[in-house]
Amino acid sequence: MHDRQWGIRSKLAVVVTLCVLSGMARAQSSVTLYGLADAFAGEVRAAGAKGNAWEVGSGGMTTSYWGLSGTEDLGNGLKAIFTLEDFFRVASGKSGSFDSQSFFGRNAFVGLSGDFGEVTLGRNTAPLFVSTLLFNPFGNSFVFSPIVLHSYLDSAMGVASVQSDTALDDSLLYQTPQLGGLSGSLLYSNAGVAGHAGQANYSANVLYFAGPFSATAAVQSLHTAALLLNGATTQTTWLVGSAYRLAAVKIYAQYERVDNNSHVTDDTIQLGASVQLGVGSMLVSWAGTRRRPADGANIRWSTAALGYDYPLSKRTDVYAAYRYDRITDMSSGSSLGAGLRLRF
Repeated sequence: MHDRQWGIRSKLAVVVTLCVLSGMARAQSSVTLYGLADAFAGEVRAAGAKGNAWEVGSGGMTTSYWGLSGTEDLGNGLKAIFTLEDFFRVASGKSGSFDSQSFFGRNAFVGLSGDFGEVTLGRNTAPLFVSTLLFNPFGNSFVFSPIVLHSYLDSAMGVASVQSDTALDDSLLYQTPQLGGLSGSLLYSNAGVAGHAGQANYSANVLYFAGPFSATAAVQSLHTAALLLNGATTQTTWLVGSAYRLAAVKIYAQYERVDNNSHVTDDTIQLGASVQLGVGSMLVSWAGTRRRPADGANIRWSTAALGYDYPLSKRTDVYAAYRYDRITDMSSGSSLGAGLRLRF
């Protein structure tokens, strides 16, 4: 354990040194250091959990991360690009959003961009996750966003609906340029093991933003056995979402369907809104999931969340949120927290 921590610290020291050097030569370099730090104090208790405890937690509204990105102009509108991003937990100082996650688990890719769009190779954020976070008022919060919890976290209902991380290894991602508010992304990845035909994964979405209205459609198909912890060998997810801004109110809606070839199906609906109150925003969201197992009765999970986000500056905001969970035949859960989020 000591060797592993020393190794992470050594890697971090090297990266920070490179950042300092790149900053000293900013006139010759396009490398940028950036990130976000988020921590909260409160209580997190999921439905079916035993007992409760107050805690200082990480990533109440957004999972903390830091990153390096850079570009090189190759001429004629063509650019070489790279991005390396690491999640971290403020409360413990640990790297990653969970213990076994890779060091640059948020994104790690190189690529080319131009008039044709952008192509990147490496570990890329899945387009399905992008559509999920854009069309709910709590964004990518893994503590208070009902749709993110229902899609990506295990619960007393069983393993998570979507059996993949927010980014996929060994992937190629193509993103189109935006045309009249319309854009799209297509990701392909494989198991990286010779002789294992059919172990490919796909994720794609379409995004539309025009005035007060926006919408998305996304699909993801997983075939890599190591990703599937629910007894399936293939999983396909479909998602549609929309949002509409009316004066100080923005309304969100999503529907997600997850089919497994183990005859387990999840249907999830999310409804939400953000309301401008002074310089801050009130956030409200509800998600309901019905799991139809291969055997036995259906299981239902319902989560409601209410929050308030107040900006102290362009980079810093404070927030408070409450979440209530209920799962069939389980004790209910309630979570409450207040935190600070800082971008740099």
